[in-house]
Amino acid sequence: MSDHNPGLRPWRDIARRRCRQIMVGTVPVGGDAPITVQTMTNTLTSDAKATIDQIRRCEEAGADLIRVSCPDEESTAALREIVRAAQVPIIADIHFHYKRALEAADAGAACLRINPGNIGSAARVKEVVDAAKANGCAIRIGVNAGSLEKHLLEKYGEPCPEALIESALDHIKLLQDQDFHDYKVAVKASDVFLAVAAYMGLAEAVDCPLHLGITEAGGLRGGTVKSAIGIGNLLWAGIGDTIRVSLSAEPEEEVRVGYEILKSLGLRTRGVRVVSCPSCARQGFDVVKTVQILEERLQHIRTPLSLSVLGCVVNGPGEARETDIGITGGGNGKHMVYLSGVTDHHVQDAQMIDHIVRLVEAKAAEMEADAAATAAEAAE
Repeated sequence: MSDHNPGLRPWRDIARRRCRQIMVGTVPVGGDAPITVQTMTNTLTSDAKATIDQIRRCEEAGADLIRVSCPDEESTAALREIVRAAQVPIIADIHFHYKRALEAADAGAACLRINPGNIGSAARVKEVVDAAKANGCAIRIGVNAGSLEKHLLEKYGEPCPEALIESALDHIKLLQDQDFHDYKVAVKASDVFLAVAAYMGLAEAVDCPLHLGITEAGGLRGGTVKSAIGIGNLLWAGIGDTIRVSLSAEPEEEVRVGYEILKSLGLRTRGVRVVSCPSCARQGFDVVKTVQILEERLQHIRTPLSLSVLGCVVNGPGEARETDIGITGGGNGKHMVYLSGVTDHHVQDAQMIDHIVRLVEAKAAEMEADAAATAAEAAE
């Protein structure tokens, strides 16, 4: 199968930018660690139950890291319970009040999202850094084109790559002056060109991990497209160690889109990769409806495998040869099923979806058992 050995095809290889690695709780970021996918809750953090429920859905979707906003004391008071309940590291997003950073660090946050230059004096920055060191917190510097410092806007006249990079370097220096190096940096913008140029420039100037994102990208459809173009371009260039897709949608959708971007570039695999045709008058079954149902019913599959869903025999057999499981539309409601690229059996239209789901679940279980056996042999 083509998915199984992407490293054998040099035209598919991406040479990742070399950077040092930091730990965000138990999750490594940077270096040779997998590119992590994160999202952010949109519940009131002070409502611990609602926030934990949303975190659980994001975890099920595959989130490696989850950020929560801590704008007030009620939020940081709830954070301790949230951190205890979460199965992944929690990042506390601190706005301008440095005391929220101190409280979040003490409450167990794995990372603080701050801009050191925005929280006041050098003494306050030192307090935050001391709290981060004492609690084993990383820090994420989050530069945003929409909230650049006044002196940079006056200097450059408008948000531009140079302004974002200078802001990031200024914030980095504040941490380095305190001998703190467990940080990652983002230089986000809603303009794809601005964000990509800023990240490319910053990547050459620093050796820390970079957090990628196109901020305020939009709704599910438009935001997905903008994020795929911006984040995808950077990842293709080898830049980026952790990503967040910013959508006006439920946070678990951000996670799913993030994984689709990584899967499309062969940088990360999780769940079922569906290859499907746009459908036409030749289709032997309703491809669009079938794919929608299968994607929904197969969301629980975490094992990486591929499924082709093609409406007719024009491209169906060729695509099926490249996937673990395939279905190609035939006449009279009778469709061909492919296993490991080889024609295997037919299935009637009425049973097709349930049959494909069972095949995928069985294949995932088989692959998981093989992986466990291989790991056990290696440990002996």
